[in-house]
Amino acid sequence: MVKLYDGSFTFNFHWDQVAQAFWCRYPNPYSNHVLSEDVVWREVGGDGKLYSKRLLTKTNRVPEWGKRFFNSRSICIVEESVVDPAGKTIVTYTRNIGFSKVMTVHERCVYVQNEDRTTVDRKAWIASSVFGFSRAIEAFSLDRFRKNIAKTNKGFEYVLGVTFGGGAQKVVEPSNALPLLDKTKLKETAKKATELAKSKASPLVAAACTNNKQNN
Repeated sequence: MVKLYDGSFTFNFHWDQVAQAFWCRYPNPYSNHVLSEDVVWREVGGDGKLYSKRLLTKTNRVPEWGKRFFNSRSICIVEESVVDPAGKTIVTYTRNIGFSKVMTVHERCVYVQNEDRTTVDRKAWIASSVFGFSRAIEAFSLDRFRKNIAKTNKGFEYVLGVTFGGGAQKVVEPSNALPLLDKTKLKETAKKATELAKSKASPLVAAACTNNKQNN
């Protein structure tokens, strides 16, 4: 039996801002579980969309009863994304490539412009094929997924606020937070990501990046 997560969240930032900050979501005070992120492949297609594949490594803390199934403290995750500057959408597909025989988590997110804000619609499918324990594993994983998504949204909101202003003051850092993010460094990272897309993109993408800078 597959467990389904279906939820949405709205960021009080323009889509262009979300598209820039998307590439520097980590680190943030809520992402202690994210150990690393690497770009495996990236290109601009003939349709003017930016296609990327990234590999993320995250911690994998499990309860005592789950240690008989999970013998590693980290797990690798593949994130594939499509950024459409003309349609103002970001679509991501994420799946785990570790412990897939024990459990699989497939996630699809769609970031869309919502007037002067941005809404992400998120769906995830969680399944386990471990005989006799599948329901327990799926229930535990769904509960953890819900908690992690709350941190994910807060973390991204924090990065947006620090990068563009207006939102950071509304975010309360957890007691075990990492040091405050360097605003200048975040802006430089966002700028480099934009310039990379602009240098490789078709005139359509280049025009979208130019309009983004003018709006900011």
